[in-house]
Amino acid sequence: MSALKPFSGPRRKLVVAFDVGTTYSGAAYALLDPGEIPKIQSITRYPGQENAAGDSKIPSVLWYDRDGTVRAVGQEAKLPAMELVAEDEEMIFVEWFKLHLRPDALDSPEVNKGNIPQLPPGKTVTEIFADMLRYLFACVKRYFTETHANGQRVWDSVHDRIDFVLSHPNGWEGVQQSKMRGAAIAAGLIPDNHAGHARVQFVTEGEASLHFCVQGGLVSDSIKDGESVLIVDAGGGTVDLSTYTFTTTSPLTVEEIATPGCIMQGSTRINVRALSFLQAEKLRDSAYGNDEDIKTMIDYFEHSAKPIFKDAGEPSYIKMGSMKCNDPAVNIRRGQLLLSGADVASLFEPSVLAITEALQKQLEAAPSTSTASGLVMVFLVGGFAASPWLFSRLREACGQRGLNLSRPDTHTSKAVAEGAVSYYLDHFVSVRMSRVAYGVRCLTPYDLNDPEHYKRRGGVCTQASGRRYLPDAYSVILPKGVRTRENEEKRHLFVRTARQPSALHAIIAEITCYRGRNRDPIWTDIEPGQSGHPEMFSDVCTVHADTSQVIQTMQHGPNGAYYALEFEIILLCGLTELKAQISWVEDGVEKRGAAQVVYDDDTELVK
Repeated sequence: MSALKPFSGPRRKLVVAFDVGTTYSGAAYALLDPGEIPKIQSITRYPGQENAAGDSKIPSVLWYDRDGTVRAVGQEAKLPAMELVAEDEEMIFVEWFKLHLRPDALDSPEVNKGNIPQLPPGKTVTEIFADMLRYLFACVKRYFTETHANGQRVWDSVHDRIDFVLSHPNGWEGVQQSKMRGAAIAAGLIPDNHAGHARVQFVTEGEASLHFCVQGGLVSDSIKDGESVLIVDAGGGTVDLSTYTFTTTSPLTVEEIATPGCIMQGSTRINVRALSFLQAEKLRDSAYGNDEDIKTMIDYFEHSAKPIFKDAGEPSYIKMGSMKCNDPAVNIRRGQLLLSGADVASLFEPSVLAITEALQKQLEAAPSTSTASGLVMVFLVGGFAASPWLFSRLREACGQRGLNLSRPDTHTSKAVAEGAVSYYLDHFVSVRMSRVAYGVRCLTPYDLNDPEHYKRRGGVCTQASGRRYLPDAYSVILPKGVRTRENEEKRHLFVRTARQPSALHAIIAEITCYRGRNRDPIWTDIEPGQSGHPEMFSDVCTVHADTSQVIQTMQHGPNGAYYALEFEIILLCGLTELKAQISWVEDGVEKRGAAQVVYDDDTELVK
């Protein structure tokens, strides 16, 4: 459906994509030669996995010394000898670190700071992410130089012309992207300057999975113009849902038609429930309910029993000790714990129900595709997609809605990394849906006749112009759920006043997102019709621009002379990464500052 096109760049270069997952991580690349059609290649050889050639992922785990030095990563960290060395040297084991990057908006009673593995003392999630990227990049280099003819010479020819694509869950935003770019810098992948930053692109896991399905030919025979697909990327930490319509299939143009979904119901939740079940219920009164035995059981459950579970009517067996281990009261016999199929199914059920609910929300958000005639296929990809039980339960849920569920017969674990490279090569998704509302906190002109304004009269402030304003207002620039094309601009006019022109030599404008249900939020300190929910508003980024060369004109108001600067905040919001600019008019010509986007600064504007 969408054959890759010959590379049109003037010089050979390399693009590398990293899929750092909660439980497993992988990488893929494409060597780009001018005039040649690129070939996307996954890394299928990693240290510690030489006996499993073809595996495209490694565990997202690391061992650290007490001083923070990395000792082992990936499958090397899982080798039996490593566990003994780690015990002797009191090393620190790190897993599921990616969950610490999640936005607070994704927190739930099941997933929050209190119930995910803690980071080592003195280590930030960005530093650990950087260690993982550094290791994966070394694996890419090793694979490349060993696989390609004259591999080292070819690598040397492109080592300073490597672009990177980092994938992330649908629910991640600019703050998370900024930290990931910071990790790439810390890992030595790119320099910390504008040119270096531009070498890193981001793509959601949902969109990367769509690219994988398209490039793999999975939709070539089943999709016609105007028809749609829903991608369910089920990973270790998150499950991402994305709905797309194929506007045209030749040439290929695709539009996102529903706000992407992201829920923290990946395969790790099954492990957490299994641990709780064994500790609090099944083995509470058993001699085998100690931490060491339960750890052994969970490890076996994760790698053996859970992946093959397929029938609630059949028991599952978990190895946990020697043949001498017996406890008939809890169904432990000859070193194996028997769990009923119903018990194992109950561990999956909260995730199944949450995914089904999220799927229904996608259908409701795209009503024109909510029947089988419009939405022709649901694709289940990602590591969790390999679960036969998850597949059967979701296929049942899709069937009840008149939908067909398909699971690629190729390695779905490669979907995101290879799809991310495809995204770099061919941006065929031309329209995306805004995930949240974007705007700014600002002052609004005080209106004595407005009852809400009158209630807030105690907060009235007077600006340099002599006009009176109220704080805590919110001005929407981009509403949630709006279709935006790549590089489409959304803008809003603001005014800043000051007694001295020097105070207007730089503009600092903070972009704030709103996550509530109100279609037209007005105040940041309360939601109309509800109790106050200040957490619905969160600062996304701050845009800086140098306006020192703009000629300021003196004006006169009730309180004397002042200066004013009119400017617009511009959001480039159809991309996978939010970008912002500031513009103003000088001598009748629009000027744009070389705006720099940074995070965690404060500002206030006048509307």
